This record gives sequence, C-alpha cells and structure tokens, in this order.
Amino acid sequence: MNKNGKIGIFDSGIGGVTVMRELMKVLPKENYYYYSDSKNNPYGDKTEEEIKKLCDNIVQYLIQQDCKMIVIACNTASAKAATFLRQKYPKINIVAIEPAYKMVYDYAYDKPTLVMATKGTIESEKFNLLLEKYDNHKTFLIPCVGLADRIEKGDLEQINEYLKAIIGNYKNKVENVVLGCTHYPLIEQEIEKVLGKVNFFNGAPNLAKHLKTILEQKNLLKDGEGKVEFEDSQGLLEKKIRFFEILENIGGTRSEIQK
Repeated sequence: MNKNGKIGIFDSGIGGVTVMRELMKVLPKENYYYYSDSKNNPYGDKTEEEIKKLCDNIVQYLIQQDCKMIVIACNTASAKAATFLRQKYPKINIVAIEPAYKMVYDYAYDKPTLVMATKGTIESEKFNLLLEKYDNHKTFLIPCVGLADRIEKGDLEQINEYLKAIIGNYKNKVENVVLGCTHYPLIEQEIEKVLGKVNFFNGAPNLAKHLKTILEQKNLLKDGEGKVEFEDSQGLLEKKIRFFEILENIGGTRSEIQK
C-alpha cells in the first residue's frame, strides 16, 4: 500500500471536520480527502440498509481516490455500517468514530450524564450494547432530530432555540455531555449556555490516536508536507468554503491549508 496515499474521511455533511481537526493534530504530514455526502444528509432518519448502500458507494469511491485508510466520521454510519464495510473490504483499513460513552465510565462514572446523538445512533444495536456494558444509571438519552442539519446550515439563532427546547430542562442537572454526533463539538459553547458548565466527551481524539498507531504498525506514515482535499456529493461550493473556514477556525495545525 502506498505511504503517500490519502486518508479518506466521510460524513453525511461537514460535521466530520471535528474529526479532521484531531487527525491533523497527531498526523500533520498526511494527505486527507474529505467527502461530504450532503446529497443524502441526514443519515439519522434512514434505514440501516439505506445507510449501508450509501456508505458502500462512498468507500468504493474513496478507494478509487488512492486512499490508504478510510475514516467513518459519522456516528450513525459507524453504528449502522462499519461492521458490514469491514467484512466487505477486509484489505482496507476502516476506522470508525464511536460515541464516547466509555470515556464517561473511565473518567467520570458517578456523574449525571447527557448523551446527545442522532435518533439512528441512539436506537442502534452498537450503541445500546455500549450503554448496557458501561451504564452509570445516571444517563439521559436525547435523540437530537434535526440538530446536525441546523449546524450544517450554520444558523446560530435556530440552533440556540432548538437547544433551549430540547435540553433546557437539564440545566445544572448534568455534569457530563457525550457528543454522539461529529457536528456537535462545533456548538459546545452554545450547549454550555443552556446547560451550564459541563464536561464534554467525544470520540475523535481517541480515534486519531488509534489511526496513528495503525499507520505506525503498518509502516504507512507519510513524510513531508500534506494537503487537504474536499468533495461534496452535490458539488456545492458553499460547503467547501464553509468546511475550510471551520477547519481553520477550530485549529487546523498547518500555517496554510491547501485547498
């Protein structure tokens, strides 16, 4: 496999930029190819079979783009399709984001916890097995239907109104918040305005460390300068512009991100 091959990342939109940020922190020299499937956004209200088919098509496409690793940066896609994809493509390294509920068990087990995720993630077998294994019996599950879409559009007024309506009753009642969708770290400040000071947990930092370990073990770490490429399934220029704006604003580690 080519060391200079790309790390392919896909999400139902641009929310996976929060995963990209963590990858760039630990793997700054890699080439990245980000695929935003806005044409089929959101994934959270689709059936498992629909999600598998969408993800399968994307993985095939990313393989054609010379991707040496593929990252599923969507919790719903991870929960519904990761096992299927790994079985279908055993020679391709596929790493998937997961809700960081185990981190609550490891670091703040006895604290009241709010899990914010899509309906598809919360109802998935994968998440429920995780919950059953690490349940602190002080956990509230909130299916945030439509929140990722609001974040995708970037309308803060709509986002704030939505958050007040759906999590306002938990103000000063929870200490941990599990961000079970890669879009949600983009609105941590807005969430804290509603809930008060909380500890956030998301799976992206651990995923980035895991990916680096795999690349080291397989001798696939790239040297030299890397670049970031972006593609949207509808060819929307505004998605590309917003993606790179967000990436730079939230801490892209390079002095200049090549577009």
